[in-house]
Amino acid sequence: MALAPASGTGRFWARSAKIIRFVRQGCTNRPFFHIVVTERRKDQYQPVIEQVGTYDPIPNEHNEQLVSFNYERIRHWIGSGAHVSKPVAELLGIAGLLPIHPRTYMTAWRNRQMAEKLAQIEAVKTNDSAEQAPN
Repeated sequence: MALAPASGTGRFWARSAKIIRFVRQGCTNRPFFHIVVTERRKDQYQPVIEQVGTYDPIPNEHNEQLVSFNYERIRHWIGSGAHVSKPVAELLGIAGLLPIHPRTYMTAWRNRQMAEKLAQIEAVKTNDSAEQAPN
């Protein structure tokens, strides 16, 4: 007896579109993400086919964001035609599995611009404080 299409198994599941995306876990103000393969639907609560990695966006005591991937399974699913969401594509680009996502370049450019502005403001503050210091 075949299972219903909504159960995530059966004939429908084998031919349906798949996507590699984040599933948010964790608590309030403490996110933790599982990188999973699911069916490509708008349903928020859908069955997960396979977990292929994890991502912890909060830096630890060494200022590191921890990421783990199962590269073999990710390659398998991409080779099987699975789509990749933009946030996961950014992480895979940084990790070297996919080409670097354009949004990664834009974020780095914005961060450099902001750092230059802050350096200029700090330089002006130090010059002003040095000029106002009594001799």
